[in-house]
Amino acid sequence: MRRGGVKAEKAREAARVKVWAARASTTVVLWLCCALLLASSRELGRWSGCLTQPLIVVERRFEAVAVAGSERAAASASAAAAAAAGGERAASASEAAAALPPKRIYKNNGYLMVSCNGGLNQMRAAICDMVTIARYLNVTLIVPELDKTSFWADPSEFKDIFDVDYFISSLRDEVRILKELPPRLKRRVELGYVRSMPPVSWSDISYYQNQILPLIRKYKILHLNKTDARLANNGLPMEIQKLRCRVNFAALRFTPEIEELGRRVVQILRRNGPFVVLHLRYEMDMLAFSGCTHGCSNEEAEELTRMRYAYPWWKEKVIDSNAKRNDGLCPLTPEETAMVLKALDIDSSYQIYIAAGEIYGGQRRMAALTSAYPNVVRKETLLPLDLRFFQNHSSQMAALDYIVSLESDIFIPTYDGNMAKVVEGHRRYLGFKKTVLLDRKLIVELVDQYKNGTMSWNHFSSAVKTSHSSRMGAPTRRQMIPDKPKEEDYFYANPHECLHQPEGLSVL
Repeated sequence: MRRGGVKAEKAREAARVKVWAARASTTVVLWLCCALLLASSRELGRWSGCLTQPLIVVERRFEAVAVAGSERAAASASAAAAAAAGGERAASASEAAAALPPKRIYKNNGYLMVSCNGGLNQMRAAICDMVTIARYLNVTLIVPELDKTSFWADPSEFKDIFDVDYFISSLRDEVRILKELPPRLKRRVELGYVRSMPPVSWSDISYYQNQILPLIRKYKILHLNKTDARLANNGLPMEIQKLRCRVNFAALRFTPEIEELGRRVVQILRRNGPFVVLHLRYEMDMLAFSGCTHGCSNEEAEELTRMRYAYPWWKEKVIDSNAKRNDGLCPLTPEETAMVLKALDIDSSYQIYIAAGEIYGGQRRMAALTSAYPNVVRKETLLPLDLRFFQNHSSQMAALDYIVSLESDIFIPTYDGNMAKVVEGHRRYLGFKKTVLLDRKLIVELVDQYKNGTMSWNHFSSAVKTSHSSRMGAPTRRQMIPDKPKEEDYFYANPHECLHQPEGLSVL
């Protein structure tokens, strides 16, 4: 019995030795593969893709593969079998790591900090511009700071809205991006030793090379405190335009939580048939800012005026509402919008998803629209419990609207603000999805004629259809107006350099 026990003990000891040997050999194989992969990636050169499908972040996946490899090796009593399994796992880890583009190696000229201003989509476009500028100045970009002091007072950080790790890793073949400054430089900023300035609006890349880069080299850190419309729409090299698109369409991905909620909203809508997203910009801040009070009571008009004077950064104070409306510079009212939808033969059974904040005047102003289209819905009514964590975070709510807007059968903005323009451009990129670009100046003229009895409904409907047959988001070139960048077509509304254009439509 004793001899048998000794033999059994020796057998168990031999088995343990084999298991530990299997673990050790697996670990060595995995680390050798990593070393070889890292060494070879530096020889691959700069990755040339500009508009590839979104890349997969795999560091965590690789770690999980390595852990799983050790556990499976320990479970095997055969060292040879464990080594073979380790080889297979190393190969799969190498394939996963290869999904990341190789890092671009360049001499760092300094660090660029940026503070975005405005709402979500104004900041989105600005982030694309700042990444592009950092790339062509050969500097390190610090993850942009989002606006927390605007009208919406949203405290969200970049990481609360966008997948920050994916953003950094997917662009590493273009530019180095850090979540924060190195400790020594961070201390300098905390002590106030940093140069801060707003760049000139609508500048071309030579401005940044000749004016901004010398400042970065001199101070090592430069803070740009305004980022809206700081890069020109036109006259830029093709590679710059394509990088702006790549950041917008591939690198800027919302957080998994926002993406999941967005998918759920879309799934609910899809189960109930076709849906139209109506970007109804009839909110209090928009009406106060624009000075548009058509259809408002005297008390409401006074309230909006008081609000406009309360915000010093809204420069225009004295506004003629009627003149502005007649020039097509006001968002359509819910009543006018209902007439347009009916004139365009939008089926009354379609769901109308309102992508907007609280409508000024509430149900009273929405009555005409909900009467004509009973299936008016909002994210708050579709997922009331899930959105409780998003309350008072306007940018996160706007991100949900963005996702739903991209997926809609038809997208109709009633005003050409930043969301309207950026979503328009993104839907073009997704295959020129139907986007109705309303001619507000013509529409208010037609509405007034119909209401005063000088035009029949049939004539009104026909005129609306005819005038918008060429305003459905089809392929076209941007309109360029030299020396008037505010009046020309916005790059992000129609980034034609990045789109698959039909034959015969030149983008040069």
